Amino acid sequence: MRPAGLPAKPRVTPPSVAAINNLELAVLRRLDGLLQGDYAGLLPGPGSDTGEARPYVAGDDTRHIDWAVTARTTEPHVRDTIADRELELWLLVDASKSLDFGTARSEKRDVAWAAAGAFALLASRGGNRVGALTTASTRAVFPARSTHAHVASLLTALKMPADRDGSHDVGLREALRRGRRVASRRGLVVVLSDFLAPTGWERELQALAHRHDVIAVEVVDPREMTLPDVGLLQVADAETGRRRYVDTHDRKLRERYAAAATAQRSGIARQIASAGADHLVLRTDRDWVVDLVRFVAGRRKRRLAAAAGGHR
Repeated sequence: MRPAGLPAKPRVTPPSVAAINNLELAVLRRLDGLLQGDYAGLLPGPGSDTGEARPYVAGDDTRHIDWAVTARTTEPHVRDTIADRELELWLLVDASKSLDFGTARSEKRDVAWAAAGAFALLASRGGNRVGALTTASTRAVFPARSTHAHVASLLTALKMPADRDGSHDVGLREALRRGRRVASRRGLVVVLSDFLAPTGWERELQALAHRHDVIAVEVVDPREMTLPDVGLLQVADAETGRRRYVDTHDRKLRERYAAAATAQRSGIARQIASAGADHLVLRTDRDWVVDLVRFVAGRRKRRLAAAAGGHR
């Protein structure tokens, strides 16, 4: 019996197997050795299970003070958390039409899928559970499991065209809200989107980051940042279908467009930072694996430095 409301398990077709195998080869070969051991660059180390109480020492996180033991012994005590051996990774993938755009190596949706696959493969390699949900509909939720077959099925489903089962895209804000409900166990949540969504998602992202480690993966195409000088150009809004013509020969128009695009992206970066999430930008005109390697290496370095500082 399958729980009500969950999509049928997708069958892994030969083209999907080839795509996943190519992704696995490309990612794991180039990241080999980067995430060995405690996976400090990718997944959070401390778990939610409490350990033994011990006397407080300078530098300990005051949020871990065990007030019951402190009152009983009249000496401050903290209770450490035990690192989970099995953690959860949740992928929250934006399926909105604005990702069906690309003028360089690929479309934004392809980059988002590949990055989601990279995180899933790296997490499952350590035996961690991987789950996913999308903005495609209220039913597009894939429960967290740890087998390689599950990850392959999940990635196959994410690569298929969005099936909205007669409903509209629920939007990034609602998907983030649902993410807080389904990701009940502390872990890592990776949000993959272009973040070209109505306001309100930043509050949900902040609420999600309050409990989980969150990585916001922003996917960008170069034509979203600058307009080429190609004369009269017809442009369309991917979400509404509205079309209009712009004269790209107009230098001032191109400058205003570039300034507005820069301001928009800067605003997105500020919203992600203020929400407490890590921010990774992937572009359709760059090697996304190189950018991912640099991000994970930098994240690992920061986490190890913070851990070393906390034990001084």
